[in-house]
Amino acid sequence: MTTARPRPVVLAIMDGWGLAAPSPGNAAELADTPNVDRWIAERPFTTLTASGMDVGLPSGQIGNSEVGHLNIGAGFVVYQELTRISKAISDGDFFDNQVLQAAIGHAKTTGGALHLMGLFGPGGVHAHEDHLHAVLELARRQGLDRVYLHLFLDGRDVLPRSALGFLDSLEAAISRIGVGQVATVIGRYYAMDRDKRWERTGRAYDAIVSGKGETAASAREAIQQAYDKDVSDEFVLPTVIVRDGSPLATLRDGDAVIYTNFRPDRGRQLTRALVLPDIDAQIVKHYEKQKQEGQKLPDTIWQRGPQLQNLYYVTMTQYEEGLPVHIAFTPRPVRHPLAAVVSAAGRKQFHIAETEKYPHVTFFLNGGREEPFEGEDRVLVPSPKVATYDLQPEMSAEGVTEHLLAAINSGTYDLIVVNYANPDMVGHTGSIPAVIKACETVDAAMGRVVPAIQAQGGA
Repeated sequence: MTTARPRPVVLAIMDGWGLAAPSPGNAAELADTPNVDRWIAERPFTTLTASGMDVGLPSGQIGNSEVGHLNIGAGFVVYQELTRISKAISDGDFFDNQVLQAAIGHAKTTGGALHLMGLFGPGGVHAHEDHLHAVLELARRQGLDRVYLHLFLDGRDVLPRSALGFLDSLEAAISRIGVGQVATVIGRYYAMDRDKRWERTGRAYDAIVSGKGETAASAREAIQQAYDKDVSDEFVLPTVIVRDGSPLATLRDGDAVIYTNFRPDRGRQLTRALVLPDIDAQIVKHYEKQKQEGQKLPDTIWQRGPQLQNLYYVTMTQYEEGLPVHIAFTPRPVRHPLAAVVSAAGRKQFHIAETEKYPHVTFFLNGGREEPFEGEDRVLVPSPKVATYDLQPEMSAEGVTEHLLAAINSGTYDLIVVNYANPDMVGHTGSIPAVIKACETVDAAMGRVVPAIQAQGGA
């Protein structure tokens, strides 16, 4: 006797919702979540570890959304780029990397400078300070002393005001190695936007390329100025380090860039602004679409203007297929991710998330592949245009749920993958009341989704 196969099977990822002992900071425990509570109590239930060696990170390293989705899609432990690059440094292979050496060689040939930019500190989610220090050491070995740093302050994956401590570590490394000067200090809110808020990216670009922005005599002064105004690391305005009234250094024609972030998603947008010849047209098209959709536009549409010429641009890993850049550590793709297996079996699948997590249910879940597999449909629901998500902890869960229910009820799909971004994205704000609301929003959404799955004979 055969048993009917459940259809659809829904993989629902409540991003950022973890299990921990009750505490004043445990918003998931503090929230009123009757649906999740009932399922945990009444249904088969287990836990997974989402950090450290269990997801291919160094022991003790916190997990993140990219790593989690990559491992879920792969079905096995995927050793992450953080581990891979750190191992290359410890083995010494890093210093023989031909792409990194070529960037330094380019700057020496043109008489230009090497610019290092990326998230600053030991967070290990998007970048790690050890990698930055290693590039400084490589520049020293190659005899290049015109090396400038553009520090993107974190405050999300680490404590909100931790940059001064990280600066102590960097200054010690610079003193020891003998190479490197800080040229700009920029909060990741501006430098690492990934939601096409080009007005933010534009402010970071203008500081790096044109020397426009706040000014300070040193990185330490730039950070302290922000703290004095009650601004935490993430939101530090693009600040240019000046000497005798002029920027210490700006990115110019003939220079070389190494973007030290190893995680792709928040490195793409600024990279596009620097290397794509038609970025201004793309930005205008984006905002024209927003206008047609009735969305609020920024007061001023940022435009880059003339593109820098003869720029040797290196990304530590592959940020996006087709970008005209050099890649220091080329991808090692997952060959048979979940979506590929479903597609090869001739089954239909549906992947959905709002903007903030759309790359995770597509690119990362699919093993680093941009384009959909045969039989894979996708829906992106725009994330709300707010400064920080504690201002709208519901985010776009309602829109995600409506599209999800339509997909479930259509009878079309064998596999459905959904990501609810709220607990993670609101959690990053540190506002406990807002995170409680985020968890309650997702619980209520799942309270609608699960009965719909059951009604279709799914799982």
